[in-house]
Amino acid sequence: MKQERHFPKPSELAPLLRFKKFEMDGRKRRLAKAHTIADLRKIAKRRTPQGAFDYTDGAAEAELSLARARQAFLDIEFHPAILRDVSAVDTSVSIAGGTSALPFGIAPTGFTRMMHSEGERAGASAAGAAGIPFSLSTVGTTSPEDVARANPRGRNWFQLYMQKDRAKSMDLVTRAAVSGFDTLLVTVDVPVAGARLRDSYNGFTIPPQLTPKTVLNAIPRPEWWVNFLTTEPLTFASLSEWDGTIGELLDALFDPTLDFDDLAWIREQWSGKIFVKGIQTVADAKAVMDVGADGIVLSNHGGRQLDRAPVPFHLLPAVRKELGDDAEIILDTGIMSGADIVAALAMGADFTLVGRAYLYGLMAGGREGVDRSIDILRREIVRTMKLLGVASVVDLNPGHVTQLRRLIPRD
Repeated sequence: MKQERHFPKPSELAPLLRFKKFEMDGRKRRLAKAHTIADLRKIAKRRTPQGAFDYTDGAAEAELSLARARQAFLDIEFHPAILRDVSAVDTSVSIAGGTSALPFGIAPTGFTRMMHSEGERAGASAAGAAGIPFSLSTVGTTSPEDVARANPRGRNWFQLYMQKDRAKSMDLVTRAAVSGFDTLLVTVDVPVAGARLRDSYNGFTIPPQLTPKTVLNAIPRPEWWVNFLTTEPLTFASLSEWDGTIGELLDALFDPTLDFDDLAWIREQWSGKIFVKGIQTVADAKAVMDVGADGIVLSNHGGRQLDRAPVPFHLLPAVRKELGDDAEIILDTGIMSGADIVAALAMGADFTLVGRAYLYGLMAGGREGVDRSIDILRREIVRTMKLLGVASVVDLNPGHVTQLRRLIPRD
C-alpha cells in the first residue's frame, strides 16, 4: 500500500521545535560537551600553553612506557554475567584505614597551579565533594595547610619525595600530619629525574618564562595568562622559590641514596598509613611490605621516569598472588576511563589513582573541570559494572577480565 503524505500542520511541528536554552557561562558550556576524558584532553590542549600542557601530557624519552600502559587497558576483554540485579550499584571501597565513595583517588601531581591557577585547591575541594582522597605532592604548588583548608572534611594524603635535606623533608611530613593528612605515599622511583624530552624541547622552566615562542603560544590562550599573572605567585609545598628547569629541580632536591633502611626509619616517624609508590617488581613489592609498609602503589610514575619500564597493570596479578589477599594494592599509570578502573579492580587492585585524567579536567575548566572528570569516571564505572552484572566493587574478580597481551618475552 502506498503511503499517504500531507503537509505538516503547525500543531504537529510545535513538539519538534524545542530549542535548548543557551548557556551563558562559557566554562559550563564547553564542559557540557565533554563526555570522556579524551574530550577533556582536547579542551585542555586548546586552552593551556604548550609547555604546561606537554608537562602533563608527556612522558620520558620515547614515551613507550606510557603508550604501553594505555595499550594494556585497551587490550582487555570483559566477561559479563547476565540476569543479575544491578538496579543499585555500590562503588564505595575501604582503603588505607578509611573509606572512599569511589574506587579511585586523585594522584599527587607536581606544579599543579601551572596547569590552572586554581591548582591543588580545585583538586582537593572537588575530591572532598566527591568523597574520594586527594594526594598532595612534595613538589605541589599549594601548602599542606591550604590543601587542608580547601578540603577540611575529606581525606588528604601526602606524597613524600625524600630530599637531600632530610630535616626539610620531615618538616613537610610533620606539617601534613598536623594538617590532618592520614596517609603517606613514599615515592621511591625517582633517584634522578627521567628524561622528559617535551619539557626540554619546549624550554619549560619553573616559573614559565616569557619568550617570543611563549608569547606567540599565549595569544590564543589569554585566560590562562591572565589567571597566571593576576593570581598569587606560585608557592611550593617543598621549597620557597626556584628558577630553572623541572629536571634540574628534581635532581637538585631528591636524594639518590634512599634505601630500605631509610624506608624503615620513615615508617617509625609516621603514625598513619604508609604506602610505597613506584613498585615495579614482585620482589620489591614483598620487600617493602616486609619493612613495614601498609600497602603499595604499583606505578611506573605515569611513564615519566624509566622508559620501557614494566606495565603496572600487567604486573598486578603476579603481585596480588605474591602478597596475598590481605595486602592493600593501589594501581596507577595509564588510567583514562572508568572501564580501566573496573578492570584494575577485577584483576586484584584495591584502589586506583588518576593523575592526567584529573589534570585534563583542571586545565579544561578549573574546579568545575575536575568535577566533570570525576563525574565522567563515576558514570563509566557504574555503567561498566552494570553491564558486567556486578552490583558491588567487592564482587569484581579475575573472572570478569582477560588481559590480552601483545608483549611476550622471548625465550
